[in-house]
Amino acid sequence: MHSSPLAYFITFTTYGTWLHGRDPGSVDREHNMFDTPLLPPDEEREQIERGQLAEPPYLLDERQREIVLQTICEVAQHRSWVLKAVHVRSNHVHIVVWAEERPEKVMVDFKAYASRRLKERLGESAERKRWTQHGSTRYLWNEEHVAAAVEYTVNEQGIPMAVYDGRVQSEIGVGSQSEPEA
Repeated sequence: MHSSPLAYFITFTTYGTWLHGRDPGSVDREHNMFDTPLLPPDEEREQIERGQLAEPPYLLDERQREIVLQTICEVAQHRSWVLKAVHVRSNHVHIVVWAEERPEKVMVDFKAYASRRLKERLGESAERKRWTQHGSTRYLWNEEHVAAAVEYTVNEQGIPMAVYDGRVQSEIGVGSQSEPEA
């Protein structure tokens, strides 16, 4: 095992789409230890959380997903972080990245710049809630874990949406291939 992680596996969700209590289970502040089971589904808890939403859930359409993917690639390049894989889905984002930063900072930067870019390009409100408050930040300590996270991110999410696969150094969008802006 290495003395520092080889990469981070970062996941964050869009606002209001992954509520505690949902099927197939969830993780909360009191139940978030690595490699422990998810909390079981709880319809009552999910309904309570749905009732507490300040605004409607935020789902990413094709154009929004492409903007988020492009922004993540640009931020990583600008910060000299090494992207290994990204998959932007309609309600969540998976990223496998190496950075000389704590994964929480990496995640916050990706979310902040993606929000800013969505606002600039689509005229969305700056106050609109787009992301959940935190997300998942897993440390990947060996090559097998990195390879498994990349494989999961790129190929095990269902139909590809907005994808970056660092193994082939390309972006795979829905029917398009493009390079990130400098």
